[in-house]
Amino acid sequence: MYQEKHSQGSSKNVETNQKSKNQMNRRKFIGGVSAAAAGLTVVPAHVLGGPYHIAPSDMINVAYIGMGTQGLRQMPALLNIPDVRITAVCDPQRKAINYRDWGPTGLRDQMRKLINDPDWNTGGNNTIPGGLDNGKELVDRFYELQKGKKQKKGCNAYTDFRELFEKEKDLDAVQVMTTDHVHGIISTAALKRNIAVTMHKPLSNRLKEGRKVIEMARKSDAVTHLLPWDSNGSMDQIMAWINGGAIGELQEVHNWSHRPVWPQYAQIPTDTPNVPEGFDWDLWLGPEAYRPYHPNYTNMVFRGWYDFGGGSMADMGHYSLWTVFEALKLENPTIVEPNMSHVCDMRPDDSAYKIYNDFSFPYASTVRFKYPAITGRPAVDLVWYDGGMRPPVPQEFYDKKIDFPSEGMMFKGDKGIIMTSGFLVEDPYLLSGEVRETKEVSAAAGAVKIPGIERFIEGVRKEKQIAGNFRQAWGITEAVNLYAVALRANKTLRYDADQMKVTNDETANAYLDRNYRSGWSIEQM
Repeated sequence: MYQEKHSQGSSKNVETNQKSKNQMNRRKFIGGVSAAAAGLTVVPAHVLGGPYHIAPSDMINVAYIGMGTQGLRQMPALLNIPDVRITAVCDPQRKAINYRDWGPTGLRDQMRKLINDPDWNTGGNNTIPGGLDNGKELVDRFYELQKGKKQKKGCNAYTDFRELFEKEKDLDAVQVMTTDHVHGIISTAALKRNIAVTMHKPLSNRLKEGRKVIEMARKSDAVTHLLPWDSNGSMDQIMAWINGGAIGELQEVHNWSHRPVWPQYAQIPTDTPNVPEGFDWDLWLGPEAYRPYHPNYTNMVFRGWYDFGGGSMADMGHYSLWTVFEALKLENPTIVEPNMSHVCDMRPDDSAYKIYNDFSFPYASTVRFKYPAITGRPAVDLVWYDGGMRPPVPQEFYDKKIDFPSEGMMFKGDKGIIMTSGFLVEDPYLLSGEVRETKEVSAAAGAVKIPGIERFIEGVRKEKQIAGNFRQAWGITEAVNLYAVALRANKTLRYDADQMKVTNDETANAYLDRNYRSGWSIEQM
């Protein structure tokens, strides 16, 4: 039965670690332990009066890295926690130029409401908000509205997160809202300094880098948190049915999404537009190889490139599947089988050809992961679908004349099927008993509700790990990165998890890690 169960290298790191050992642990001070031991007096918040009248020593100091549309959209949740103070912001792009979003005015209007200014504009090309200047202004103006929380000099602003970590000495935590390709190195930089970190998905868009981040998190006392955990549904009812034999022996799990809901590009840009004013393109590239700037690599559309993103599964699979991986203990697949769309074009001589593409994710794909049996669970296949691909329609949907959903999840056993009432594992039901209509997940799903940020801050205060921490994330991190490797290799892969190696295609092994530019490796953070 199943049971749910910068570039100065190592010398700089040694210096940083020694400083950490020699200083009072500020997080313990905040928690009320070291304050008493040091004979210090902390003025209680209620003496000052009101929710924003909190003594500086009670505050959790947070650096916010990544001021794009997603970062700005989620920042109010952190700003509105009374005992949190954003003391630094960071982004390599200063001005709001060439940002994209799900609508032209929605985010702008949200920011206007945040700072109580119906006439606020973004500057830049005065369209969609984004960038370091917007981020700093919004933080400072929000605090100006909160009596007792205004910062004398405002929050500090940096284009380089490495400089931020070097200069900000009183950080308790960092929130990372950047493009996928720098998630691993930024979180590593935080963990090496014993700074708590909460981050958007994925942990990394390279398998081996992701493993290093998790191993570091397991060795560190720093509190960690991956934001999508808080959108995952409960597997309790599903596991009860599976364990009770309601669908016989579980054989397959299917999860399908209408992602991507952003442009994907089947050709590498050949034109070379000017880099926007205030945009440090070299810093944005970070660990990845230099190439000319193009807006089609960056804001909102980065996720479609293997170098910069993690594709549709890394985007949405964390929300739907993480809890499934936990409950079924899905790790170490032996086979990863991709199927995908392709794109053709015409040569100057009017002959057609298929584009060889190992640089961007396909428009549509399915990837099957075969997980071997373990104690208490038989072998299980997990199949991910995106771009409009779906599994075969169960007969019950035809019988009840209900359209099969464009997004959903299905657990298939040898004697029955469990369906969920949407893309996530919400509101499951036994298909033999009924068929339900479902609703699509919105294009901006996962970008608004962050109840876990308050749990994260409480974990930082108490120095206690919370559910959804990095230590739990290996199964889903392994899968989303192998998904990308299989698609990029365009062949069925045989995977040795113990060696973390593809055994039937040496070329594919190069995709498990990245070739870091000088000064940008994990070890140099």
